[in-house]
Amino acid sequence: MVVGKAPDSVRVHAADKFTDLSDFGRDPWWLILAKAIIIFAFLVLTVLVAILIERKIMAYMQNRVGPNRWGPWGSLQSLADGIKLALKEGIVPAMVDRPVYFLAPVIAVVPAIMAFAVIPFGPEVSVFGHHTPLQLTDLPVAVLYILAVTSVGVYGIVLAGWSSGSTYPLLGGLRSTAQVISYEIAMGLTFAAVFLAAGTLSTSGIIAAQGRFWYILLLFPSFVIYLVSMVGETNRAPFDLPEAEGELVGGFHTEYSSLRFAMFMLAEYVNMTTVSALAVTMFLGGWQAPWPLSLWAGANSGWWPVLWFVIKIWLLLFLFIWLRSTLPRFRYDQFMNLGWKVLIPAALLWVMLVAAYRALREDGRDGAAIVLIVCGIVIAIAVAVAVHRHFSAARAVVRAGGPAPTGVEPAAGGFPVPPLPERRADRALQGRAPGGDAPGGGPGSESRKESSDV
Repeated sequence: MVVGKAPDSVRVHAADKFTDLSDFGRDPWWLILAKAIIIFAFLVLTVLVAILIERKIMAYMQNRVGPNRWGPWGSLQSLADGIKLALKEGIVPAMVDRPVYFLAPVIAVVPAIMAFAVIPFGPEVSVFGHHTPLQLTDLPVAVLYILAVTSVGVYGIVLAGWSSGSTYPLLGGLRSTAQVISYEIAMGLTFAAVFLAAGTLSTSGIIAAQGRFWYILLLFPSFVIYLVSMVGETNRAPFDLPEAEGELVGGFHTEYSSLRFAMFMLAEYVNMTTVSALAVTMFLGGWQAPWPLSLWAGANSGWWPVLWFVIKIWLLLFLFIWLRSTLPRFRYDQFMNLGWKVLIPAALLWVMLVAAYRALREDGRDGAAIVLIVCGIVIAIAVAVAVHRHFSAARAVVRAGGPAPTGVEPAAGGFPVPPLPERRADRALQGRAPGGDAPGGGPGSESRKESSDV
C-alpha cells in the first residue's frame, strides 16, 4: 500500500455522496399530482407577474409611466392583456401548413414546463404526515434531461416560421436554428464544468455539493458564459434576432394571432424562468440561504428555502429586464462572432482547467480550489476585455462614417449583403469590355450612334 493514499475500497467520491435518489418515487399519487399542479401554477403566475414588472421597470428606466389603468397601479394589466388576446379573432393565412401551424405553439410551451420537473424548490418537508422533497422528481442525468427538453422547444419556433408560408417568419425560424446551435454548445460546456466539480448530474446532488461554497465562486467563468448563453437561448434582447421587428416584421410569429400568439409569449417567459432556475441550481446554491442568513440554524430547513429560491430566480429575471432596457439589438454577425469566437473557446479552456482541478482534488490537494478561483477570475477578465475590444472596434468603424470607398463591396467586411442598386448599375457599366456591347465601344455602339444621328 502506498503511504498517504487510501485504498480504492475506502475512498469516498463526490458522485457516491450526492447521487442518493432514494427519497424520490415514494410519494402517493395525490401528492405527485399536487406537486405538478403547484409547479404549473407557479410558472403561470410568474409569467403574469414578470410581464407586469417588466413593463413597470422598463418605464421607470426610460422615464415613462408604464401600465396604470387596469387595477391599482396597473396591477391587473397582464390579466387584461390575456383576456384581450383570448377574445381576439384567430386569423389563419391561406397558405399555411395547418397541422404544423397549429402544433408549433404547443411544441414551444410544453417542453418549457416539463423542464421544471427536476428543479428542486427546497429540502425534504412534511406534507400531511408524508415526508417528501420539494421537487417533483430527480434523475441521475437530470441536467441533461433539462438540456434535451428545452432543445425540443426550439422546434416550435422553427416549425412556426416554416409552416407560416411567409418569407419573414421563415427567416426568423432559420435564425433561431443557428442561434440555438451556436449557444447550446457554450451552455453544454458550462454544464460539463459543473458536472466535473460536483461529480454528479443530479440537480439535488449538485445543490448538496455546494454546501461548502457556491459554484459561482469556484466556477465563475462558467457562470458568466451561462448567463450570456441563457439570454441567447431564450431569444431575449439584445439577442432577440428571430423576432427582430425592424428586420423581420415580427419574426417567426408574424402570422400568428389570438391565443396562439399568446402561447409563444407564455413559452418565452416560462423559458426565462426555467433557465433562471437552472442557473440558481447550478451556480447559486439552489434553495440554500445566502450568507449571512445561512448562519441562522433554521434557514435551510422547513419552507424557508422556497423563499430563498424564488428570490434568486427573480434577481435573474430582473437581469433579463435590465438587459432589454439598456442594450440595443446585436447585429447577426456580431452575435455569431460572440458565440463561436469568444464563448466557446473560453468555455473549452475553462473545462480543461476544471478537469485538472478535479484530478488534483481526487489526490487530496484541496488547495487547488484557490488556484481554480484565481484562474477563473483571470479568464473572466480576459473574456470581458475581448468582448469590449470587439465592440469598440465596431463602434469606431461606425463613428468614422462616410460612404464606402469606390470599388469596396459591403461584403468585404465579412457580412454578406446584396449589392446596392446604384452599385449594381455602376459595376455593370464598368464590367463591360470596350469591344463588346458596352456603351461607347463595339459595332453595336456605332450602329446606335448612326441611328441617333439620323
